[in-house]
Amino acid sequence: MLLYLTNYLAQFESGFNVFSYLTMRAILGALTALVLSFVIGPKMISRLSLNQAGGQPVRTDGPDTHLVKVGTPTMGGAMILTAIVVSTVLWADLENRYVWLVIFVTLAFGVIGYVDDYKKLIKRDPAGISARQKILWQSVVAIIAAVTLYMMANDEVSTSLLIPYFKDLSVPLGMFQIVVTVLFIVGFSNAVNLTDGLDGLAIMPTVLVGGALGLFAYVTGNANFSEYLDIPYVAGAGEIMVFCAALAGAGLGFLWFNTYPAQVFMGDIGALSRGGRSTGNRACHYGRRIRCRDSVSHDSGNFLQVDWQARFSDGAATSPF
Repeated sequence: MLLYLTNYLAQFESGFNVFSYLTMRAILGALTALVLSFVIGPKMISRLSLNQAGGQPVRTDGPDTHLVKVGTPTMGGAMILTAIVVSTVLWADLENRYVWLVIFVTLAFGVIGYVDDYKKLIKRDPAGISARQKILWQSVVAIIAAVTLYMMANDEVSTSLLIPYFKDLSVPLGMFQIVVTVLFIVGFSNAVNLTDGLDGLAIMPTVLVGGALGLFAYVTGNANFSEYLDIPYVAGAGEIMVFCAALAGAGLGFLWFNTYPAQVFMGDIGALSRGGRSTGNRACHYGRRIRCRDSVSHDSGNFLQVDWQARFSDGAATSPF
């Protein structure tokens, strides 16, 4: 939004041309998200504490050390989502379709997380919505994003999977690209959700990975850098860097309030919304060398960890899912 304003003001003062640089807008996006988190954080935490009389419910099949955290307000992910969306809308090029697609998936997954948190906090059900319902709605959103990305592809490279460690080896996927993209988005979203657990363990890895993906998006969307690094060029992918920078800034802002002793927990509204980051990852990796096995192995490890704790930590015989 501010890009249009600065472009207009550049007609009268050349100094405003600095805002046309993607790196500048990414830095400002991160700072805006960070400051916005600091500003809205205390008020949002107070409101959450007021509305969540009992605070964070804790599963009875978890370790006893988690019981002391009962009462801490959750749904702090709403603060992260607000900072990300506002900062992205302010500093990104709103004519870029990738930006709107990433925002759509982020908000849609955030709604799914909100429903889950609502059941936990209002209905007092620590399990939230069922795993089947969660996967179903995540898949619906992911399919919409995957089909959109497929329709935006304009060459064979955009629907090909380049194999890691091989310079010129690629596998044309065609419409199967939709399936790969859905698995990518849903897989990474659940990996973050499972890793996050109760304490917000995923927020710092999210900041670091978001920063790395922003760098990849910038390189992929830059014709000169992509040619030099032998990376297929994807026009417009660079704008995702603004979103990733806002994600990093919002994550650091949330970490200020989540540091021990935590004033707020992220909740599923924040953890599940990381599907937006996966969509941005998928968009800027069209035709690039990706490693989908990372998502599969990470998810598998988390599922095994949670299931192991459910079966053996206190003698429970059923999975928490």
